[in-house]
Amino acid sequence: MKNLTDKFPPLTPAQQAEISALQAMPDESIDYSDIPPLTEEFWQNATRNRFAKKAKKTANIRLDADVLEWLKKSKGKGYQNHLNAILRSEMQKELQH
Repeated sequence: MKNLTDKFPPLTPAQQAEISALQAMPDESIDYSDIPPLTEEFWQNATRNRFAKKAKKTANIRLDADVLEWLKKSKGKGYQNHLNAILRSEMQKELQH
């Protein structure tokens, strides 16, 4: 895998000087006045990154032929993702009880 820096032009001396100055700056001198504090209310409404991919594992399962046929016909190429969504929904219902 290529380094991301290969996609960008080299930094100018002024940019390098600015980065060096920022790296040398102690945390105490950072101005946070334009950033509102995070309250408990914020965290109550926070959600996990819904775009993050969950780790997947391969599993061999036996399904009734008609169930598999229905999944493939109704969802096409995404039938495995749809099956996973069905199972996740049922898992979450069970965990709530």
